[in-house]
Order: sequence, then C-alpha cells, then structure tokens
Amino acid sequence: MEGKAMRRGGSFLVEEIPAREVFTPEDFGEEHKMLIKTTEDFVKNEVAPHIEQLEKKDFELTRRFMRQAGALGLLGADIPEEYGGSGLGATASLLVGEHFVGGGSLSVVVNCHTGIGSMPLVFFGSKAQKAKYLPGLASGEKIGAYALTEPGAGTDALSMQATATLTPDGKYYKLNGTKQFITNGGFADIITTYAKVGGEKITAFVLERGFPGVSTGPEEKKMGLDGSSTVSVILEDAQVPVENVPFEIGKGHTVAFNVLDLGRFKLAAASVGVAKLALEHSVKYAKERIQFGKPICQFGMIKHKIAEMAIRTYVGESMVYRTAGLIEAVLETVDRTADDSGRQSGKAIAEYAIECSINKVFCSEMLDYVADEAVQIYGGYGYIKEYPVERIYRDNRIFRIFEGTNEINRVVVVGFLMRKALKNEIPLLAAIEKLKSELPGMKPVSPHVHGGPLAYEHALIERAKKALLMVAGAAVGKYGEAVSEEQEILGRISDIAAEVFAMESGLLRALKCREVAGEEASRLKVDMVRVYVAEAMCRVYEYAAGALAAVYTGKELTEQVSALHNMTQVSPINVIALRRGIADRVIAAEKYIC
Repeated sequence: MEGKAMRRGGSFLVEEIPAREVFTPEDFGEEHKMLIKTTEDFVKNEVAPHIEQLEKKDFELTRRFMRQAGALGLLGADIPEEYGGSGLGATASLLVGEHFVGGGSLSVVVNCHTGIGSMPLVFFGSKAQKAKYLPGLASGEKIGAYALTEPGAGTDALSMQATATLTPDGKYYKLNGTKQFITNGGFADIITTYAKVGGEKITAFVLERGFPGVSTGPEEKKMGLDGSSTVSVILEDAQVPVENVPFEIGKGHTVAFNVLDLGRFKLAAASVGVAKLALEHSVKYAKERIQFGKPICQFGMIKHKIAEMAIRTYVGESMVYRTAGLIEAVLETVDRTADDSGRQSGKAIAEYAIECSINKVFCSEMLDYVADEAVQIYGGYGYIKEYPVERIYRDNRIFRIFEGTNEINRVVVVGFLMRKALKNEIPLLAAIEKLKSELPGMKPVSPHVHGGPLAYEHALIERAKKALLMVAGAAVGKYGEAVSEEQEILGRISDIAAEVFAMESGLLRALKCREVAGEEASRLKVDMVRVYVAEAMCRVYEYAAGALAAVYTGKELTEQVSALHNMTQVSPINVIALRRGIADRVIAAEKYIC
C-alpha cells in the first residue's frame, strides 16, 4: 500500500506532514475496489429487498445473511488466511463496514462481529484459541459479540463487578455478573467478556453460548436499529475453561481498551458510509421535489445543505483512511507468529489511540449533522417511516454512545496526548515553550502566502496547531496535574485537535490528488478544503478563547485573546459561491463525489 508512514500517534499536532505520505481513498488497490463492489452488490441484491423483514428481528434471516457474507469473504478481512480469513487488513475491513451500511441494522451486526466481536481473538488469542474460533467467525457460521458494559459500569468500565473464581481442580473459572446492552447478544455464539479474578485482576474470557451458566435477557426496546439484537448477558456460575483466557490474567484491560480503539475506528468508517447514503437520498429527493415551480435543489439554502453535507463527509472520509494507512503500517511491525504477538499488537494499536478517538467523535457527530439535514431536506416526509432518512436519523443516534461516549473519547484524546508529552514521545512540551517566545510578534497569516494551491489554508492549519499548544500550556500552567479534572477545558483542547486532524487530512488528500492526477481532478477537493478550513478556524478560535477565559482574567486575558486573534485570524473568502459550485456537482452526480 502506498503512502505508509511510521509516525508517532498525535505527532500531527507538532509536525508538518508531506502530502505524499498519507493514505487516501484514491490509493485503493484492485483488491479494495473488488471488495467494495462485492459488498455493495451483496447488500443491494440480497439484503436490501429484505430490510423490513430484518427490522422485525428475523434472526434466522440474519444468520443466513451472515453465512452468505462469510462465503463472499466479507467477514474475514482482519483474520489471517491460516485461520480462514483473507488477511487483507484494516483498510479492507473498513471498506466492508463503510459499504455495508445499506443493509440497515444488519450492518451493525456485521460491524460488531468483525470488530469487537472478532478482534480480541485476532490480536490477543492464543494459537489454539484462534484455530478453534476464528474459522467459524470468518465463515459466518459463528457470530461474535463483546460484553464489557455492566448496569453500574458503562464509561467507567474498570469498575465492573463481574467476578471470576478458579475452581478447586484448576480446570475452570466460574463467572458471575451481568453484562448490559450487548450487541448481537441474543444470537451470538462466541462472546468475549471480562471479569475480575480475585476481586481485582481484570481478565478477558471467551464464552460459548452453550457453556453452563450463560444466559441472556429479553431484547431491549430501542430507539433505532430495530433489526439488531441488544440484550443482557447473564453469568451465573458460568463455567469457562481456563484455556479460554486470551492474553494474561490481570491484563484484560489491555485487551478491552485496544479492541475498543479499533472499534471506534471502524465505527468512524461506518459513519462515513451512512453519511454518503443519507446525502444520496437527499440529493435525489431534492431533484424530484417541486416547490414554487422548480426542484428544491435549485434553492440556495438547499444547495448550502447539500454542499456542507458533502464537505463534512469528505473530511471524515479523508481522516478515516489516513488513519487506516497509519494503522496498517504499525501492525506490519508485529510478528504474528511470536508468543508475545498479543503484547506487540496491543502496543501497536495503542500508538494511534488519539487518532482512533478523534475519528470516532468527529465522524459520529458529522453523521448526526448529515442525518439531521437529510430529514430537513425531506421536510415533513423526512419524519415519516416509509422514507429512508427517518430510519437513518433514528438508527445512528447511538453512534455517539457506542464504543465509549463522545465525552469520554474527548478526555481520552487529551489524556493520551499528555501522556505522550510527559514521556517525550512527541515534543509537545518543547513546542509549548517555543510558542511562548513567538506570541508577542505573531501577526495574522497573509492570504497571499506563497506556496501554490492551499498554501494559505496550510498556513492556517499550522496556526491552529499553535492555538492548541497555547491553550494546553495555559491549562497545565494553571492547574498542573489537576488539569485532568477540568473536563470542559480538556473538551475544548480535544475539539481543537480534532479540527486540526480534520483540516489537515482533507488538505493533504487534496494536495496529493493534485500532485498525482492534476488540477482539474482535484478541483472539487480543493474547494471543499477551502470552505472547511475557513469555517473550522473560526471554531478553533472559539474553542481556544473559551478555554483561555477559564484560565486568565483581566489584562492577562485580554493580552492572551489578542494574541490568539492574531494567530487564528482568517481572511474572508466567498464560501457561498464555493458551496454553490460544490452542490451543483453533487446534484449532477446524484450522490457523494469528491
């Protein structure tokens, strides 16, 4: 795969990244393109005609489609060939997740199965565990689930109450506890769960549905995703063989959190897929809906919505596949044949925990915006169940809660960032100190900066990075280690980091496209980046100014905000004209294009 690079996670905040280095959708190989077509054809021809039946919880039909998907190779991209998978890797797995979204609730079954349902074994299972369970997961004969959340331990997963006690003969662990809101739980055959050995050592366990003491509660009545299964998994002296402990006793948190990182990342790709679907429905409807004598897609405010939906989708897509390139590269350093491959994998995955959380937060909130605007474009019809955007709106509200709430993920971003800074894995502290000497003489970026297309936007993004350093330095300077309790400030720092990664990912993709395919082929991308950066910089200023106001007062605050204003000031551009041009191209194509 071209564009692979080994950079430390979070280093994008203190380094300039060459465009040629990032992986983008334009770099997809023939295998990737064939996988996209196979997935889309399967969903369109086999699954879509039965959506209503699936939505009524016809789980036999769900299992049939899972077996068919397995036979097509759609469930084993992350699973090595020796265990029945294709071994195509993280990018291929993302593509299945993104392009399966037309299958409604079935897409959540697939994403759970291939992500958190299978990855604990892929990365942390022993050779014997992999040989026993992965072939069935790859074929779809067996369905996977992941049981971490408890009634009293949601975001605070480490406060779980489930216990595991070794039997006197040393052959089994007896698990007791209840796991709640378990996707696929009603029909899963293999469930990765967690319990405390000796009351304190969090440990992962692989359950089979047929193990004594394993049962499930009734299906939850949910806001959306009606065709998916969500139940409690009840453990009453559940008898689990000692050989069903992946990784190590007391290291279950390593399994849990690293698998969640990948789950967050895959959820971001699914969000991009749903956003594209919502945009396509919206554009087609807007061309058909006649008001005041013409299609509503010809009205300026509808064009604004269509363009903004496309721009945010483009940015999210650029972030996701940029991160895919990073993860593919770091996982290639893991010796999968080594006895400590699980430890290697955990360390490798954790390297990009910041990017995984940023992707999850940004893309799930991007999808919220797109889905909401889709309903608005449909007007009253968007509120009616027979129209597709109504279900999209309901089904995907959960994405901001899945795989750790967006609030906890914002805290995760800053927590990992600070940890890397203190370990000097990225030179964040040195960059903060350097910035202090630069602030007094800092002037606004000139809109006439030299350097070719998007040079001005590139310079603005570098200023956004400095804004983050400014706020982080101010917060740590005032609160020290206690800054971890200042979640409102941490949230703003995280939002700035996300905007930096979003702006830069879109920009680098556009520049790389221009270098490879030329000016005309990259024009739409360039226009999208110009609009996004112009308005994202305003958000960066607001996030930073609000945080500074929580740290400084009086004259000191005035001076800091003045410096921030110079740092982030944006010269206005005609975003109305740019959006109209973007909308016209999307309307003509009747779907997302970039």
